[in-house]
Amino acid sequence: MLQSFENWLINLTQLESVWWIEVFIIVFAVLLLGFAANKIISMLERRANKTKNIWDDALVEAMRKPVVWLIWVVGINFAAGIAAGMFDSSWGDLLGPLNRVAVLFLGALFLVNFIKRGEQNLVNPEYLDQPMDETTVRAVGKLLRAAVIITVTLIAMQVFGYSVSGLLAFGGIGGLAIGFAAKDLLANFFGGLMIYLDRPFAVGDWIRSPDRNIEGTVEDIGWRLTRIRTFDKRPLYIPNSLFNNMSVENPSRMTSRRIYETLGIRYDDIAVMQDIVAEVKSMLKAHPDIDVNQTMIVNFNSFSSSSLDFFIYTFTKTTDWIRFHEIKQEILLMIAGIIAKHNAEIAFPTSTVHLLDDTDEGDLVLEEQGI
Repeated sequence: MLQSFENWLINLTQLESVWWIEVFIIVFAVLLLGFAANKIISMLERRANKTKNIWDDALVEAMRKPVVWLIWVVGINFAAGIAAGMFDSSWGDLLGPLNRVAVLFLGALFLVNFIKRGEQNLVNPEYLDQPMDETTVRAVGKLLRAAVIITVTLIAMQVFGYSVSGLLAFGGIGGLAIGFAAKDLLANFFGGLMIYLDRPFAVGDWIRSPDRNIEGTVEDIGWRLTRIRTFDKRPLYIPNSLFNNMSVENPSRMTSRRIYETLGIRYDDIAVMQDIVAEVKSMLKAHPDIDVNQTMIVNFNSFSSSSLDFFIYTFTKTTDWIRFHEIKQEILLMIAGIIAKHNAEIAFPTSTVHLLDDTDEGDLVLEEQGI
């Protein structure tokens, strides 16, 4: 077919050699096909964005560059083959492997782009009413991308005549030496793998370690490092292997927040202590932001040196840090109002001076008492 087209061009142009015309026509056709493919993919992308399906727009977006580049690669290599045949036939022997490697590369690019967009869609609430766990999705995505890249690399080496079996044998023999040399790297890798499997925390969680000076919000869980943003906005990079040897607390997964406060009234107000405790407990039960299904204790607790102490122990429904403190402030002010309602006062240390008259023994006594 190509020879017939070439003979037709020679008859049409009356030239002895028309290879440059063939190259021009091929390049021009490639430009038109690339432009048309880009327009078609844009149209498909607009239609895919109107659906709630998480895979159609990922598929269309992932195929844009590979399809356009495939048209360019095939067309340019075809034109290069014609030009090479006119000058140096050895170039034609190299174009075949290059074409196969280019197709492999574009296939890998399509799969990597598809996996990346699939990751984004699986954790996006616009596509799923209940998005998947971001940490798990990212871990699976990294494993899939690594598998694609390693597979394509091995196939490309086989295309150019390298012995893949020899490379695999070397990997088996040299793996032990590499493992000793990179034991810290491997420890961090398996530490990251354990984080992905056990999921003690995820991206976005607030974590802290009771036995280490670590506290902040998890921003990224890599294969070697985990990045935490501390509350003063500094990034903290922690090797994953450390999480195997330390305790980690995850306040983000708490179900409620606790209010645990001890308050004291004067010794002179002991007669109204029972009434105060009962009214405070009733107030907590009626409060809309207190979780009455959790443990609730309001009791007279102790005779302190400066006060009669009672304590409250209860839980809020919210776990939001800011809202919790607003609720706690409101409850403490209401308790202060209940104490004042019973003509009692919140105790604080004071000094009382008793002066003895002439009929009593002694001169002057200073008595410290709590009021």
